[in-house]
Amino acid sequence: MSAVGFFTDTSLCIGCKACEVACKQWNQLPSDGYELSGMSYDNTQMLSATTWRHVAFIEAPGAGAAGAQHQWLMLSDVCKHCSNAGCLQACPTGAIVRTEFDTVYVQQDICNGCGYCVPACPYGVIELGAFDHQAHKCTLCYDRLKVGMEPACAKACPTDSIVFGPVDQLATKATARLAALHERGISCARLYGLDEGAAKDSSGQGQLSSIFLLLDEPRKYNLPEQVQLPQNSVAPGSIATAAVAALLSLGAALIFGRSR
Repeated sequence: MSAVGFFTDTSLCIGCKACEVACKQWNQLPSDGYELSGMSYDNTQMLSATTWRHVAFIEAPGAGAAGAQHQWLMLSDVCKHCSNAGCLQACPTGAIVRTEFDTVYVQQDICNGCGYCVPACPYGVIELGAFDHQAHKCTLCYDRLKVGMEPACAKACPTDSIVFGPVDQLATKATARLAALHERGISCARLYGLDEGAAKDSSGQGQLSSIFLLLDEPRKYNLPEQVQLPQNSVAPGSIATAAVAALLSLGAALIFGRSR
């Protein structure tokens, strides 16, 4: 079965948060409260154990797509379901698995709440819930996929900003959409998760199953320009540690030899 995922076109997002509401409703996630956060019109603020889809409102100074001096950037962020998932690699209990849809899924009955997966995710997606101290994130509506239904967020999106389907088909759709925007003079448009830093093989992250069309640099959307899995530094770090230990041993041997 081919991998499935999302193509999120931020140029079509109107910030209605229907995807957030649908995600919470279907997965029975608690409310994060209705307090004003000071972050524009955003009260959920970030992805968390209780917010698996997050619509960010970003007020950015400077020329927008239409030449305005002030622009709104909106992004419905979600788990990237990476082909080389840092959270899955870091999990010591096998609680995080890859499903038959090539998505990354946390088995709550196996998770022991160790938290190793949290720093292993370069996107800050996964979090331990304060209510049960277990890891939680987007499941890509695994229960809906098993019965042939699309994820709740994509179903609820009124502008088709969120499109669900096979990743290879989404990549073709994203490339065509990017070309269309460039033809219309929107040169700031770019793809993330397909031909940008997060998808480069040198990062070790591999292909993302969540592709985004952005209207500015990834950092404006709080997305990393370059991704490096923590696990990639284990081997170089071990070699460096061994080299330092060898040098210290040699130095100690020389000092001990001279003292005799």
